[in-house]
Amino acid sequence: MGRKVKWGVLGTADIARRCTIPAMQKAKNCYLYGIAGRSKEKAEQFQEQFGFEKVFGSLEAMLEDEMVEAVYIPLPNTMHKEWVIKAAEHGKHVLCEKPLAGTEADVKEMIEACDKNGVLFMEAFAYLHSPLIQSVKETIRSGAIGELSFMESIFITPGYTAENIRVRRETLGGSVYDLGCYCTSLTLSVFEEEPKEIKAIGHFTEQQIDDFATAYLGFGNGSRACMTSGMCSAQRGDRFFIYGTEGTIEAPISFNEEGTLAYYVKKEESSREITVTAPDNYMLEIEQFGGCITDGENPRVTHEFSLRNARVMDRILKEIGYQ
Repeated sequence: MGRKVKWGVLGTADIARRCTIPAMQKAKNCYLYGIAGRSKEKAEQFQEQFGFEKVFGSLEAMLEDEMVEAVYIPLPNTMHKEWVIKAAEHGKHVLCEKPLAGTEADVKEMIEACDKNGVLFMEAFAYLHSPLIQSVKETIRSGAIGELSFMESIFITPGYTAENIRVRRETLGGSVYDLGCYCTSLTLSVFEEEPKEIKAIGHFTEQQIDDFATAYLGFGNGSRACMTSGMCSAQRGDRFFIYGTEGTIEAPISFNEEGTLAYYVKKEESSREITVTAPDNYMLEIEQFGGCITDGENPRVTHEFSLRNARVMDRILKEIGYQ
């Protein structure tokens, strides 16, 4: 593994505090150089908690520091495009939370800005770095369940208070943006092609965000998928099942789960358990992007994949009447 990359965290969102920054502390090629927030007081709390070398009083100040090599952006969805482009213009490599933006057109602008300024740019789908996902895809490629025919994925959570950015229209809240992006990205990763047909319905709250949505995706070879996202359950629930012509993969596993994980390959008269040891996916993501910077690795989540996922989400959001 290459040298340590000097990282700056551009924001003090909850996902940074709970997931990404603790993972950065564990990543072998990461140095926690700077933390910036719209509130300097909160940024100072992060410095004390996690051991950042420097605190910046504004987001702009961090980008102006030449020591910062890469930035992680956990800001609200509506701020991603602005700060990705600003970071690129300051020569910083960028890891940005998903979904990258509200539309495919915005994602294109962000990619073009990063390419123009010669910086690496990757969407932060940490779970796609998990050995679990790699194992499932290898099982499919081995022919263990025959040809792909159908897939179902679901991600539901309890609701949120009215102040939460996940349920506010002005911050691109809603279940498709917040949760459905996991289901769409996983489906695209498994099928490795874009659906030809999409149908979807959703339920909207008084705040005009979808607290429930379900979509049908039809692929060119006749295979199909469905996905459900919702902020309407008493309990969190996320899992996926993949059906083939000769068997089924059942994965009752939460996105970004770590530890010893088990999924099942089932046929008419047999059931085989496959176990995978999965480290912290966020740590794997930081190490992988760091390797792209220092050792020329290829980003696990490519620009092409992010654009394809954005297109699918656009189509679902239009179907349910959000866009």
